[in-house]
Amino acid sequence: MKKIKVHIADDHQLLIDGVKAVLSSEDNIETVGFSLNGEDVITWFESNQADVLILDISMPIVDGIAVLQNFKKRKLNQKVIILSSYDDTKLIQEVLKIGASGFLAKKCAAENIVDAINVVYNGKQYFSESIQSKLLATFSSDYSNTGEYSEYSSFFSSLTPREVDVLQLIAQQFNTREIGEKLHISINTVETHRKKLISKLNVKNVAGLAVYAAKNNLV
Repeated sequence: MKKIKVHIADDHQLLIDGVKAVLSSEDNIETVGFSLNGEDVITWFESNQADVLILDISMPIVDGIAVLQNFKKRKLNQKVIILSSYDDTKLIQEVLKIGASGFLAKKCAAENIVDAINVVYNGKQYFSESIQSKLLATFSSDYSNTGEYSEYSSFFSSLTPREVDVLQLIAQQFNTREIGEKLHISINTVETHRKKLISKLNVKNVAGLAVYAAKNNLV
């Protein structure tokens, strides 16, 4: 079985050791390196490779933002999960624009890091639940105010206007036929949107969609 190679970058050795300990019990994940400052991250990736980089924003010498900018300038298509004590929406949006694949609050790292690595490695974006709530609230607010979706996160901009319409109606407990009638689309089209929403929002079923929409103020 091919192992996912992970590099961990944080200015606290204790956190690095904690993440390494969590990952050591995973058969499909291997820690291949670590860095205590951003300059070392850049240097390491000049001659080494990892499938996923776990990157702190607040790093000495060179911070995490500068690391991402360096990767972008070099056109290094590196999957990066930001691990940070800060969860400001503008910060999240900024790192997503530069090329991050996910964002985790440090307080959630132990319980979510394995899922995050697997999801990002397979080409999707990952956000812990609290981060999703912040982004979707901003995303929904932008749409309400301007009629356009936020440009910052491909995770949320990947929801089409029609998918958001369907999600809102699902949360209001309309059935497939009623949704089709309200949106003037076929039952098959409603089902297609429903399946895409379940996949994009990483929930298990329609009930999960309804809960997700309610939690994030879409209804």
